[in-house]
Formats: sequence, C-alpha cells, structure tokens
Amino acid sequence: MRCQPFAKVMDIYSRLENNLGHEGEDSFAVVHVGANDTANVMTIVMLSRGKCGLSKCVTRYLVAMAVADLLVIINDVILFRIKEYYFPNNFLFLTPVCSFQTALNHALSDISVWLTVAFTFDRFITICYQKLRTKYCTEKTAAVIIGTLCPLFCSKNIPWYFAFEPYFILDNVHWICRVKPDCYTSAAWVAFAWIHRCFTPLLPVFLILLLNSVTVGNILAASRVRRRLRGSKCDANHNDPEMENRRKSIILLFAISANFILLWMTYVLFSLSMQITNRYYSTGFNDPMFIADQTSYMLLLLSCCTNTFIYAVTQTKFREELKNGVKYPLKLIFKLVKRGQ
Repeated sequence: MRCQPFAKVMDIYSRLENNLGHEGEDSFAVVHVGANDTANVMTIVMLSRGKCGLSKCVTRYLVAMAVADLLVIINDVILFRIKEYYFPNNFLFLTPVCSFQTALNHALSDISVWLTVAFTFDRFITICYQKLRTKYCTEKTAAVIIGTLCPLFCSKNIPWYFAFEPYFILDNVHWICRVKPDCYTSAAWVAFAWIHRCFTPLLPVFLILLLNSVTVGNILAASRVRRRLRGSKCDANHNDPEMENRRKSIILLFAISANFILLWMTYVLFSLSMQITNRYYSTGFNDPMFIADQTSYMLLLLSCCTNTFIYAVTQTKFREELKNGVKYPLKLIFKLVKRGQ
C-alpha cells in the first residue's frame, strides 16, 4: 500500500465503504445537516434573546445543549461522515486529524448527554427542594456546571485519540484511521470501553429516570396538598398559578428526557449486545448488525435536533419568537422587492 497514489487509495477506500452498504449515508447525512443545523441555530438565537419566558438558569442550560448538539452535527456529520463524498483529498483524511475528530465526537456527545442530566437535576432541585432552589438554581451555578462539564469530558475522551492506526501509508504520511486490533483484546482498552459506555449513556439514562420518578412523586403529593388547602378538587390546577408554572416546567422536562431516552435506547441496546457478544464487525449491507448499528446512530444524531421541536410544542412564547424569526426575513425580502419596484 505504501506506493499507491492517494487517488487510488481513496478509490479503494470508497469501494470498501460501498461494499459495506455506506452508499446511502451521504444523502442521510446531508438531510441531517440541513435539519439539525438550522434547528439548532434557530434555537440558540431564540433562547439567547431571553424572550421565551424561561428563567436565566434554564436558558443557560438549553442554549448550552443546543450549542453542543450543533457542534456534534458539524464535527460528526459535516467533517467526519460526508467528507469522502464532498471533500475528497484533503487534510481531514490524515490519521492524526481523523483520530482527533473521533475523540472530539465522543467528547461532544458526552457533553450533550450530561448537559441533559444537569438540566434534569436542576429541575429536580427546583421542584423538590424549595429551600435549596434559591442557592442552586441560578444563572451563575448553571455557568459553573457547564464550564466544568466541558473540560471534564474533553479530558475523559483523550484516550480515544490513541485507539487508531493508519489505514494506508503514502510517502511516510499516515492516511485514514482504523481501530487498532489491541483495542479489542487489551484488558485496559476493554475496561475503558465499558467505562465509556457506562458514563454515556447508561448512567445518564438511569439518573434521568430516577430523578424524574422522584420529581413526579413530589409533584403528585404537592398537588394533593394544594388541592386540599384550596378546598376545591375541580378547578385547583386551573386557578393556581404555582401549579400552572410547575405543569409547564414538567412538560418541558419530561419531553426532553423522554426524547433523550427513546432516541438513545437503540444505541444502548446495540452497544451492550456488541460488548457482550464480542462481535465488532458487520459482514455486509444486509447484516442485522450493520442495520442495527446504522439505525442506532441515525436516531442518536436525530436527538441533536428534536429539542427545538419540543420547545415549539411545549413553550408558547418560544413559538411566538419562532414565528417572528421566520417572518422577519420574509418581511425584509418583501421590503427590498417593493423598493426595487
């Protein structure tokens, strides 16, 4: 392989990808880029304006989650998955760059997932511990937590950079990356892979389910108490501003949590089965393992854009801001056309 021209190397690599059934990934990835990037950019702009009726603490978390999701799409889809289709023969195929991208993908996914956990925990404190809420649920605390999670999980995923070796060598330059065989047999790498799976997403799924179940129990108990105090069982929730605010907060929290769990569940099950059966390769496009792998990753990437639609469904003011954001460029274009006439 050492003496082959790079164009021929890329041709062999492309044929290998097609033989494995990856020929449909480019269109799938492009659709994800358009939908996800647009949704996340709109979310960041709308929430940053501070006119969606959310507290500054909640806004901090939601903006951070949208930024993390946007970076996942940029790095994982644009720079990693569709590069061989639209950006051939560039530095992105260098083994060090490819290894760095993979490590960064893991770090960004971890950050996105654990920001969801942090947001869930913030809502848990807000609803279940009223006295602690004034100290913990603040914009400053949210900024500290976000600032801690980012470097923490970037450091955690540094070992992934060293898990790859060059696929081809041309003029002493390493091109493309593949997993080292030692990563499948070494006790240290196997342990690291299990720890990685536990941190993302097994532990987050468990924590989100636990926190939400406790939160639901607390809300139901508080609702019964408030109804008895108000002396009405029919119109208490309708006339009670506190319960109305809690209801909206819980709808947003549960929608985000349920979205995360449902879209990650296939990936969780696939990862566990792969580790348990010790099978890491698929034999072709029709291999159930390949189908499960691609489906789980598709749903994982889909989770990076669905939060925008959740906000639109659950938050009235966000819908209003979204409508204004869509109308503004149309009005601007209409005015320019009118002036031109």
